[in-house]
Amino acid sequence: MSIPSPLGAYIARQGPLHRLRPGVKLLGLFAFAIATIAMPGWIAAVCALGIGVALALVAGLRGRDFWRVARAFALVGLPLFAFQTWSSGWERGIEVIADILALILVASAVTASTRASDMLDTIAWSLTPLARFGVDTERVSLTFSLAIRMIPTVQDLARDAQQAARARGLDRSLRARTVPLVLRTVSQAQLTGQALAARGIGDEQAP
Repeated sequence: MSIPSPLGAYIARQGPLHRLRPGVKLLGLFAFAIATIAMPGWIAAVCALGIGVALALVAGLRGRDFWRVARAFALVGLPLFAFQTWSSGWERGIEVIADILALILVASAVTASTRASDMLDTIAWSLTPLARFGVDTERVSLTFSLAIRMIPTVQDLARDAQQAARARGLDRSLRARTVPLVLRTVSQAQLTGQALAARGIGDEQAP
């Protein structure tokens, strides 16, 4: 059983966000991030968080998805809120937490409403002008694709390493969990590289 990706997953449905082109959504996410950072104050941050929640609902995220995002964010968000409240007051604490959570929710809305293949095609298309400067856009796009595909694979390897350590009574041993994870991740990377080489991908062209 695979662990859900922290980046979220595509939700197949017909909605206004799903009908938008991936490039428009990426530009919208970029503009939203700039506006959120530029507008100071906890009231503006709470408004941005409201927009993030609304977009996530439109994209199809529901209670379990919000819980997954909140649970993962709590590990960093709660200590950060406590520190900001202690150092700069509760207004600053709410502003920082609401800004970050709003960006996470909007990014989750983009992920939930866009297929990974469409996103990668958009990234490859946006890099096309760089080809005249010698940038191998296909290779950059392939790198993005491999990085995204490796995330759930590494999560599965981490789960297997943790279960193996627990079976040997070494549940609290950091070494017993990390060393097998590192070795298996490197092995997986080597297998991926060999598979690409066998298909002639990545070979340098003869001058």
